[in-house]
Amino acid sequence: MGRSPTVFPAEDFDEESDAKALKQAFKGFGTDEDTVIEILAKRTNDQRRKIAATFKTMYGKDLIRELKSELRGNFEDVIIALTTDPIEFQAKELHHAISGLGTDESTIVEIIGIHNNEDIINIANAYEGLYQTSLEADIKGDTSGHLKRLFVSLANGHRDESDDVDEDAARKDAQELLQAGELLFAGTDESVFNMVLCQRNRPQLRRIFHEYEEITGHSIEQAIENEFSGTIKDSMLQLVGCIRDPVDFLATRLHDAMAGIGTDDRTLIRIVVGRSEVDLGEIKEVYNTKYNKSLAERIEQDTSGDYKKTLVTIVG
Repeated sequence: MGRSPTVFPAEDFDEESDAKALKQAFKGFGTDEDTVIEILAKRTNDQRRKIAATFKTMYGKDLIRELKSELRGNFEDVIIALTTDPIEFQAKELHHAISGLGTDESTIVEIIGIHNNEDIINIANAYEGLYQTSLEADIKGDTSGHLKRLFVSLANGHRDESDDVDEDAARKDAQELLQAGELLFAGTDESVFNMVLCQRNRPQLRRIFHEYEEITGHSIEQAIENEFSGTIKDSMLQLVGCIRDPVDFLATRLHDAMAGIGTDDRTLIRIVVGRSEVDLGEIKEVYNTKYNKSLAERIEQDTSGDYKKTLVTIVG
């Protein structure tokens, strides 16, 4: 389990009675949605997969296929997300971000920026298994220039995973970033930014950002604003935000998904489901402090029906 989950293993868990209850919920005309929510939103992913395996044994039917035929719209999407293997779910989300109309760079930064090397490698393997092409090949085919290089570096999972901080090395890296950017007479040496952002561990990067500010009197974000433009600038700023504070970054992503007209349901589902067994408890707290409203309240305002009920149950 993660540091502050909102979904915990159900006590007295009995996959057989859960499978029976779900089968009963699908019977007759219409579906008993409340039972579906009560079971699937209150079990861990591991427990849901045990229910699916038992359902297959007892009834000879695939639970995900049954759910897809019974449910509709965003409610179907959130329930399918809950019953999908977490690594496979992230691989599918990346595929959608890359293969849709245009590229959803923010989602790529979010998924690759939040996960550790091991997860990224597992997501890339799952991606290849699902789509018979590598994640790297698809990124290369869908992006170009500095953005392509940044995403390919991130997708290879080469980040140092230790928590060691070396102040001298941080100062040296900060100097190098300065030389490659603001002190460079013409243009920017993007490769230095790429190498530092994609290879150093997170605590080290936070130290590098601090040193940069000490030397220049302004933040690394300001330097990126000055040196880059367009999508690469936006992606680098998001990556820096993700490195500085992943929980704050995800709280902001949730806020942005529900701000303005319409809702980015895909992002809402991905973060709520994907972080429910990791740090959604912390994300909720940060959201509350930052936006003076609880995440559950915001979701209730922005969504409806069984979809709303499911999300609010997961958020707790």
